[in-house]
Amino acid sequence: MKDGLILGRVKEALSAIVADHQLGRESVRVVVGPLSAAQAIGHPERQDYPLLEGKEVMMEAEVRGSFGQAFTDRPRSFEGSVEDVQRLTLDTSDNRAVFISTLNAVACHVGIARGTRHCRDDDPETCGAEIASRLFRDFGRIRIGLVGFQPAMLAHLTERFGAGNVRCTDLSAANIGSCKCGVGIEDGRTDTGKVIDWCDLLLVTGSAIVNATFDEIYAQAVTSRRKPLVVFGVTGAGAAALLGLERVCPFAR
Repeated sequence: MKDGLILGRVKEALSAIVADHQLGRESVRVVVGPLSAAQAIGHPERQDYPLLEGKEVMMEAEVRGSFGQAFTDRPRSFEGSVEDVQRLTLDTSDNRAVFISTLNAVACHVGIARGTRHCRDDDPETCGAEIASRLFRDFGRIRIGLVGFQPAMLAHLTERFGAGNVRCTDLSAANIGSCKCGVGIEDGRTDTGKVIDWCDLLLVTGSAIVNATFDEIYAQAVTSRRKPLVVFGVTGAGAAALLGLERVCPFAR
């Protein structure tokens, strides 16, 4: 299985960075392991985040004292060099999580990306309000497609734009078909294309890079329909920076 367009481009860019900074040859130690919910997000008042419900796990990589994180539903531990990570096949979700968290750590280390660790405690709530306010300020009252259910973000988007101007897709069977903040959660496997047709702007979780849905989303939204696409969250930090994609994650660390 090929890496895919986005991951292929990211892999090439990472290879150039590793070569320029001699990170591979110096046997940089990379340790990746699943974090507990408390380690990853702290103790927010809202309790319906996927991390707290056990639906996703945060992976964290460390490269020379710099950290990078990535969400996944298939955690694994890994220890080796950056070159070992570069040699991983990216045809499984766990390998992609190792690769992306390591990419984020490297991008942080060399100063290409900021905010590669998740915000904590009540920052996610404040983040949702900040992103909704920023989008309203920059684009006005538009129709927003949210790819990846994030409870605080959906709540503040519907408050700012109105529930009739927001649609949301997700991959979790527990969320699909439910109603959150006055918005029906649609199936990310079958309905994202319809949401892209409908919306004026697409707000996409960086986790789509790890779960291998980002290529199709990008192709439909940007390549075919020329619609603005904004990545949110820590997972997409390095990829967004390397590919010149707009990213919002105001309280990441």
